[in-house]
Amino acid sequence: MSEEPRLPLPTLAPPIVASPAKRIEAFTGDPNFMTSLARGLAVIHAFQERKRHLTIAQISHRTEIPRAAVRRCLHTLMKLGYATTDGRTYSLLPKVLTLGHAYLSSTPLAVTAQPILDRISEQLHEACSMATLEGDEILYIARSATPQRLISVDLSVGSRLPAYCTSMGRILLAGLDDLALEDYLTHADLQIKTSRTVHTLEGLRANIAEIRQQGWVIIDQELEVGLRSIAVPLKDSAGQVLAALNVGTHVSRISRQELESRFLPVLLEASNELSTRLFH
Repeated sequence: MSEEPRLPLPTLAPPIVASPAKRIEAFTGDPNFMTSLARGLAVIHAFQERKRHLTIAQISHRTEIPRAAVRRCLHTLMKLGYATTDGRTYSLLPKVLTLGHAYLSSTPLAVTAQPILDRISEQLHEACSMATLEGDEILYIARSATPQRLISVDLSVGSRLPAYCTSMGRILLAGLDDLALEDYLTHADLQIKTSRTVHTLEGLRANIAEIRQQGWVIIDQELEVGLRSIAVPLKDSAGQVLAALNVGTHVSRISRQELESRFLPVLLEASNELSTRLFH
């Protein structure tokens, strides 16, 4: 039998600034620090939405961890059921979600928010979510979905989306101080998701300034055509933005005007209620 032609190796992903290997090296000399555990976590974090299948060389390049160590980490992850391989590239398995499940299911924020999100979803007949900022992305920590699936993106607790083109992301970015916001804007990968995506620094700065003034935001088909969402901040007792609440709808069902007139008061009331329960 003739061998199948070998596919060209994927291009190496760009190295991460302040690589995990350098951060791990900083703990050299600490007798209680487990380098192997740190390397294993770094290997897991090397996988991203756009890089779900990686070679050992790619992971080594992204993390600056030696290939031999990356190979041992992947071997261990596979033996424990957290990763798999097709013989050439590696990918994570759903079991990896259990690593964060204990936190997401027990944190007071998520536990307290869930019944409120369920109430909003039942009242408005639309999906309601809560997220926090995690690097350049938002991390869903609580969600109440309706039986009708409105968008093609499969969202659940633990899902991540870009911050710059999502309603909760814009709210969370608006909650950053100026220095942190500029740091985000200088290195964020602002891709054009649809013809409506705000993807320029000037456009984002202007929109974030507006959000800081009005305290809420509507994102209209910037992440995905047909998806329209509204979000409000959840603030702690010091007035700092801790998380964001949103409701996602389809443009054929809910207009921008209805989001502002009917949905916004419900979200603001829920945010105030949640803040009171958590911090007062």
